[in-house]
Amino acid sequence: MNEQIRLLQAEIKADLEKIAETYAELAEIKAQPVSKVRDVTLGYYLHVLYGLFENMFARIAENFGNHIKDKSSWHSELLWRMTLDLMPIRPAAISQTTYQCLNELRGFRHLFRNAYLLRFDPIRLELVWQQAQTLQTHYLADLEQFLMFLDGLNEESQP
Repeated sequence: MNEQIRLLQAEIKADLEKIAETYAELAEIKAQPVSKVRDVTLGYYLHVLYGLFENMFARIAENFGNHIKDKSSWHSELLWRMTLDLMPIRPAAISQTTYQCLNELRGFRHLFRNAYLLRFDPIRLELVWQQAQTLQTHYLADLEQFLMFLDGLNEESQP
């Protein structure tokens, strides 16, 4: 179990680095003059941002036996489960504020993936951008707290 937890910690830290890099890219893109190309690129990186979080959450769920059987609602179920405090198994990985921001990004990702025309409603795109900005101020504290929980598991398993 100790090796599994250490691997999960390393994966989460790597994911957090990728998320930080994605936020840097988003800031550069957002600073560009408004255009169709900028909006599509912004949409793409918002889509990527959510994907990074979802992949991390899938690993957390897998490590703690939180398997999701209903594949029709897999994405929303996984995100919701990350808000659950399942102590002593694991604490919640994210707060309600982080959940709400990520849920908005999840909805946008679905829209982005299924878009036949790469043109977005500028008001909707701005709303999702604002949610991503709010998310940026909350997610790190949530996940650092989760990493501290994993540190505690490592300490408990040491002889």
